[in-house]
Amino acid sequence: MSDGRITYDARTLPSGRERAIAIGNFDGVHRGHARLIESTIAAARAQGLEACVLTFDPHPARLLAPDRAPPLLMPEARRIELLLALGADRVIVQPFDLSLASLSPRAFAESLLRQAISARIVSVGYDFSFGQKRAGTIATLAELGRELGFQATVTPAVRVRGVVCSSTTIRALIHAGQMEDATALLGRAPEIEGVVIHGAARGRTIGFPTANLEPRTEVLPGSGVYAGWAELPDGALVRAAINVGTNPTFSDERTVHIEAHLLDWKGDLYGEHVRLRFDARLREERRFDGKDALIAQLHDDMAATRALQLPPIPAID
Repeated sequence: MSDGRITYDARTLPSGRERAIAIGNFDGVHRGHARLIESTIAAARAQGLEACVLTFDPHPARLLAPDRAPPLLMPEARRIELLLALGADRVIVQPFDLSLASLSPRAFAESLLRQAISARIVSVGYDFSFGQKRAGTIATLAELGRELGFQATVTPAVRVRGVVCSSTTIRALIHAGQMEDATALLGRAPEIEGVVIHGAARGRTIGFPTANLEPRTEVLPGSGVYAGWAELPDGALVRAAINVGTNPTFSDERTVHIEAHLLDWKGDLYGEHVRLRFDARLREERRFDGKDALIAQLHDDMAATRALQLPPIPAID
């Protein structure tokens, strides 16, 4: 992604600017992340600082505990896009390697926060830790800030209907097909993206052609049929009924396919990048007794997709 607001290593930042930074992995850019970043931007504006977001690539767990590293809710480019959309002046994507992981909390604060970034405000979430073996706590950050010349601020947990907004919880909800609940924590519908590839073309033979997605998103919805939208390369949004599953009516294979039937749309999307948004799970995937039964159910799925009306996203507690 080429954008002057993105810096891929803090050591290459333009000099002469002092900054307020929000630090985190920000996978999913959910409502808790948004509150942290928005408060950082407000503080930056009040003090004439550049409002920045500091995130890491790869996710630290990929390096330090790869067997336990979580699948990511979105590719890096989408995460950066959403962080900038919140109003940050700059996103800093810091390479996370063994040299960074081995820094003590003090060395992390001195070399990265003060020397490289020139931070005057450092904003973190309630569960933040940093430095080698995650030895640095929020109290450590505040103490180092007083010594090094930056103010440490903490955003408490953000809850919706009593549930803390967290990437871990959102992953579980998406896996379970609970799209409305995931939407409440994200602040927008869950999505996956990828390239449209050639499939078996069975849908076309029964009057329901589909775009078959090869996903670049790691967290996939649980099997089932969903009502949602397809965002096309030109930015157009098209209503879509989306099947996630193994097509048991036609095959006993176990490979999961993602197929979207775009309502009232015709065209060629092969090789194009498409983003699918998931509003609600309509039903489970199941095997039908023949083509006619499947076609009848698909007509019902299309009608349900057209008719779906979602309530407003609930307010933060």
